[in-house]
Amino acid sequence: MRDFTLQTYSLLLDALIKAGYDFQTFRDYMLNPKQRVVILRHDVDKMPGNSLSFAKVEAEKQLSASYYFRIVKESLEADKLLSIRSLGHEIGYHYEDMDPAKGDSSVAIESFKQNLALLRKLAPIETICMHGSPLSKYDNKDLWKDYNYRDYGIIGEPYFDLDYNEVFYVTDTGRKWNNADASIRDKVESGFDIRIDSTFHFIQLLKENKLPDKMMINTHPQRWDNNMLPWLRELVLQNVKNVAKRVLAQLRHKSS
Repeated sequence: MRDFTLQTYSLLLDALIKAGYDFQTFRDYMLNPKQRVVILRHDVDKMPGNSLSFAKVEAEKQLSASYYFRIVKESLEADKLLSIRSLGHEIGYHYEDMDPAKGDSSVAIESFKQNLALLRKLAPIETICMHGSPLSKYDNKDLWKDYNYRDYGIIGEPYFDLDYNEVFYVTDTGRKWNNADASIRDKVESGFDIRIDSTFHFIQLLKENKLPDKMMINTHPQRWDNNMLPWLRELVLQNVKNVAKRVLAQLRHKSS
């Protein structure tokens, strides 16, 4: 069986359920965190149809997740967003306003407010999360050095509002689980050192009860596909991007 398919993701959800985890959206966790819980976070970078497929699988299992949309045409399709919302999932803003503003926070905050207002015409937005923009020299999180997202009705941002000594952060950035070489900005200071070699290894760790009580699992649904052609295309693309990220990280390290 191939990894990074919708079928494999469904098996992972089944394993999490069998392991006795509750599931909360990020919003609900911020308001009333449970003790043994998984927060399913999905960054809708592109191909929102894949995210809708994820949302349907989760809804069939009576699970709710958090879906973060960018304000770009390859991510934001209103009909897909509304369908995901109708299945009981949370919608959030996957912000990247510092990048087009070239690091000018006064310009970026105006963009943030406009984009937030646009999304709020489609769904209530109470949480946000940063888009990594790995090829940009600007870190979108830096916007909050000058402003406070709580002033705009936002109750949480996972890169700031989770204790990663308590919550195990797992991400598929780079089409691998917690691959430091593939992550320029999608990384946290974690109190856990747990290697996950594949989704099937992830499932095995769950069966062996070797994972913490609290986890945030971040996926990018465009990376997961049952159909061979798009699956192969994403595999090749991610391998190329991972090489580029490693080179970029080395260059930034040398210049710092």
